[in-house]
Amino acid sequence: MEFHLVDEGGAEPAGTRLEALAPEPLLTRDYETRPALVYERLRERHGPVAPVDLLGVPAWLVLGYRESLQVLQDDAGWPKGLENWRARSEGRVPADWPLGPSLEVNHVLIQGGPGYRTLRGAWDAALRPFQDPRNPQAKRLKSAVTGYADELITLLAQGGGTGLADLSAQFSRPLPLMAASHLLGFPGSQGDDALMDMWRVLDAGPDAEPALERLLVTLTELAAAKIEKPGDDFPSHLLAAHPDLSVDALARELFMLLGMTSDHVGILISNTVVEVIAGESEGGVRTTLSAGMVRETMNRVVMRKPPLVNFVPRFAAADTPLGNYTIRAGDPVWVSSVAAHADPLFAGQMAPGSNISSRAHLAWGAGPRQCPARELASTIAAAGVSRVFERFGHLELALPVDQLPWRSSPFMRGLRSLPVRYELSGPPLPVVPPPVADVPDASAVPDQAAKRRSSLWRYLTGLMRSGS
Repeated sequence: MEFHLVDEGGAEPAGTRLEALAPEPLLTRDYETRPALVYERLRERHGPVAPVDLLGVPAWLVLGYRESLQVLQDDAGWPKGLENWRARSEGRVPADWPLGPSLEVNHVLIQGGPGYRTLRGAWDAALRPFQDPRNPQAKRLKSAVTGYADELITLLAQGGGTGLADLSAQFSRPLPLMAASHLLGFPGSQGDDALMDMWRVLDAGPDAEPALERLLVTLTELAAAKIEKPGDDFPSHLLAAHPDLSVDALARELFMLLGMTSDHVGILISNTVVEVIAGESEGGVRTTLSAGMVRETMNRVVMRKPPLVNFVPRFAAADTPLGNYTIRAGDPVWVSSVAAHADPLFAGQMAPGSNISSRAHLAWGAGPRQCPARELASTIAAAGVSRVFERFGHLELALPVDQLPWRSSPFMRGLRSLPVRYELSGPPLPVVPPPVADVPDASAVPDQAAKRRSSLWRYLTGLMRSGS
């Protein structure tokens, strides 16, 4: 072990600067291909909290389960809000830092300060109609997601009842896009380009900043339209619960919902499908699915492969011992859910092969700032996974599970592609437009020809043709 134990409490002296510890880069090739080994190497060297370099900016990464709970459950001691970041206030965070675009949008997931509680209450109220299965909005959402899933499967299988497909690109990623458009009340197919830009922002690549600019323009236009003419959608419900939201503030909140119900849900669907058809306990997983326990299968999946691997940063409110270090006031602290789940303190409690998993996982966070849209995201993912195994009589991976290509961003980890061989359980279903009554503005429902001219449909059709 290479701990920096100095004082009797086992923590680094409060005067030691994070930068002076020469943190090693986290986002390396090893991290993209074998992140578990990177986390374990950091744990062995530093213990449950490690100094790391995030694309040129030093930060603390929390690897321990107990320490993660300590941070997540203490909002006063470890607040969010970039105004608490000492290095940023001192001008030591580069203006072109690739992670900046994702963190500069001050929505409910990022925000600190006194306004958070009111905003969070509005979020809970606005999501309630869509998250409570007894409400008509939730029933319409589930019905819409099932219909979208059938549309995608029908398009995917246009080459015949059997074939080869990329279930990630052709199903798992676009399905949440369509659900997000339903939730946000996008007119026509405008949501397609918005979600594609959200993917670029989450991947934190070189085009993240222009993608963010385009996305915020689109969402600002949508926010202005909802303020002028509200409907039965999430933006309108959020405005009803928080009438003081400006156009810009509402656009930022829509940005957060779009991100949570897009990449996160798509990764969860793909990971669950892989778990079912190639998981270590395949027989048990298939049994729980046949019993209608898709949610429990997803719960087990997020313990091992949570889509959101590193949460947005919090900041030490004061010099605070954590793990084998003292975190100085204003230092950024990133909690790693996947590393915390691999902590022997947590992983050692999971019985191998058990069909009943613990709900103590951190995939949705913990404490007072646990993700407000967790039930919504789970509902969309569960509907998608259920439809996959209802529509496909046979499904198998086209690559060995250890050769599936992964993509890692500073926040998310998911499959680049999910190649499968499939066989439909019956003939392809006809594509049926959603009922006019299911949308607040009937004039906004595009006909199917228009939908196929959308950027999403052109992209999916191109994938189908290239694979034929």
